Amino acid sequence: MNDTTDDAFYDRADAHISLSNEQLKAFENLGKVSASMMFGTTRFNAWVSARSFKSGEEMAQAREAMLKYFCEQYRMMLEDNLDDHINNFSQYMTAKDA
Repeated sequence: MNDTTDDAFYDRADAHISLSNEQLKAFENLGKVSASMMFGTTRFNAWVSARSFKSGEEMAQAREAMLKYFCEQYRMMLEDNLDDHINNFSQYMTAKDA
């Protein structure tokens, strides 16, 4: 992660993951829970982004820059987590998780 990650960064992320894990108990569909979490993340990021503009027109002018930023950040985080799971596969994928 980048150097600006604050002390509570992983606590907040873990809280979102815990909610998704709870949803899996009721829905038992990894894909649907994952899709809902991703949609929620994109919806929240769009709202956070909108807060820094004075109008929709101003926001539209920055649309491509926002897409670039969020896609790059998602890719970087996904790459880090995929590598972590590859390198720790036997530890993370226990019989109860598989």
